[in-house]
Amino acid sequence: MTYLNSKCLDAVSAESFRTQKPYPWAHMRETLTNEGWNKLRETLPDMSEFQRMIGVKRAYGQAPHNRGILHYLEGMDCAQPWKEFIAELHGKTYDVFLRRMLGLSPSQKIILTMEWYYAWQGCSVSPHCDARRKLATHIFFFANDEDWPREWGGDILILDDEGRYKAHSAPSFEDLKVAASLDLRKNGSLLFQRTEHSWHGVRPLQSPDPGVYRKLFIVTVNIPTFQVWWRGVRGKDPDGYRVRVR
Repeated sequence: MTYLNSKCLDAVSAESFRTQKPYPWAHMRETLTNEGWNKLRETLPDMSEFQRMIGVKRAYGQAPHNRGILHYLEGMDCAQPWKEFIAELHGKTYDVFLRRMLGLSPSQKIILTMEWYYAWQGCSVSPHCDARRKLATHIFFFANDEDWPREWGGDILILDDEGRYKAHSAPSFEDLKVAASLDLRKNGSLLFQRTEHSWHGVRPLQSPDPGVYRKLFIVTVNIPTFQVWWRGVRGKDPDGYRVRVR
């Protein structure tokens, strides 16, 4: 089975992506094949496998990002479709896509890290810019109208600070303009590039049942900064998780 929809990836304009305002981003539909998306959705990991991150202090006075995280580590046990999909993400088709979109040469080193993110009633993502080691982020949303009606919230907000705030600060939603409100359900995805003003966030979720989860899979494109190198020296991946010993 093929998971990545090469026709979709090939159709995305790198020029339009790079000139998008207020920073480079692309909202893609049918990023995955229909069969592949459905198979991945049916075999998502159970919340019992996740680490619940609640009330974890963030830097610069930013509000906590409550969520459940399952960080992918090479060789971990997960459903076969996910193993196949992750293998595709490490393959040539996806590598060519990322390098074309991000303007990278074939020799420039990048390191992919991946996580499942689940969130529940009341969870939100306060406005923030990602760490400098994160060149770009690709977010896949696994839900349809039955799993997660849009009125429950969960749109990813592309926010514009009009150059007024430093990345290491804590503006509120009210301090920023909403440049786009993106509904990634029904086999959608978002690729965005990190800049000093790449603010984004998610307002509090309005699902009526706290046991129902908004389910994302996130691919982070890391560059070999000093932080990444130092973590590697200590046997950790770019996100700070200890790499499994083979």
